[in-house]
Amino acid sequence: MKPTEYIDEVARKEIHDPILSFQLSNDFQVKRLMRGYLPEDKKSLGYATLLEWNNILYEPEERLLESTKTQSRVGAVQWQMRRFASVEDVLEQVEYFVDALSDYQSDFAVFPELFNAPLMGLRDQSDDLEAIRFLSNFTERFRSEMLRMAVSYNINIIAGSMIEEGEDGRLYNVAYLLRRDGTEERQAKLHITPQERRDWVIEGGDELQVFETDAGRVGILICYDVEFPELGRILADDDMDLLFVPFWTDTKNGYLRVRHCAQARAIENECYVVLCGSVGNVPSIENLDIQYAQSAVFSPSDFAFPHDAVLNETTPNTEMIFFSDLDYTRLKLVRSEGSVTNLKDRRTDLFSLKWRKKTRKSKK
Repeated sequence: MKPTEYIDEVARKEIHDPILSFQLSNDFQVKRLMRGYLPEDKKSLGYATLLEWNNILYEPEERLLESTKTQSRVGAVQWQMRRFASVEDVLEQVEYFVDALSDYQSDFAVFPELFNAPLMGLRDQSDDLEAIRFLSNFTERFRSEMLRMAVSYNINIIAGSMIEEGEDGRLYNVAYLLRRDGTEERQAKLHITPQERRDWVIEGGDELQVFETDAGRVGILICYDVEFPELGRILADDDMDLLFVPFWTDTKNGYLRVRHCAQARAIENECYVVLCGSVGNVPSIENLDIQYAQSAVFSPSDFAFPHDAVLNETTPNTEMIFFSDLDYTRLKLVRSEGSVTNLKDRRTDLFSLKWRKKTRKSKK
């Protein structure tokens, strides 16, 4: 029998080795087969193994200002769509919620997809395309004002999503990460719904990124994007801890598609997922007739987390804020020692996942 065959049979528990069996069952990894290590040992024929054990709780020494938190508090707004008389009225409502979330020492303030859409009601809506282009005119002001709020209130803001006109003149549905240190990032929606394409001629983006923050490595998938599991897995492969899903759904069945897929992403990628949507009925504004939402925070499904893998959720169809405290150490434990270890147990010998565009980035 070859030494490699012996190791494989010990790993499969077909042979019991008094030392190696214990080590392999406790996640030691064979890194090298060493020949002539102990020539006088007749039973081993002189062979030995070099083993490695990964201490998932080890944290290298870092300077205080460079350290990353192992716990964070996320706060989100289940936003009510309503008629607004001006841009200032919307920004006043936004700042009210940012202030409230900051008062509870939240590290993140999350808003829903297209939360400023009621501003389309400030003009004639007979032409859907012109109405959505009109809405895009306010995006730069919202982005700059909410970045100011992030710094002033010392809170990282996930600015839901807004319509952005690109350099190519096309319209994109874009989420913004506005850090409390004054820096910012953008994540465009990649998959566009039939309604967005038909009524508004929205284009899909082509970049997917994980962003470093002072409260964890985060990703953003806007609404429909979370229904494509490949995106969540690509982000998880880049060490994402927390996924934000700002969404906008009109009916309960549409909401449940987003909810069930978001919860699946939390389980299969062993991460936290924040689902944040809008509520309210505005029949006088085209495409804002009805909204349905029950925002929530999901976790992996294991003993270290709630039995239903739901850390918190809102009252359906009611404007409110909600919070959850997230412990990233628990993610390390479930990824290494959970009842199941989805990321670690993937059969990469059978399949792989590859991003084809050269534009994908990692913000480390």
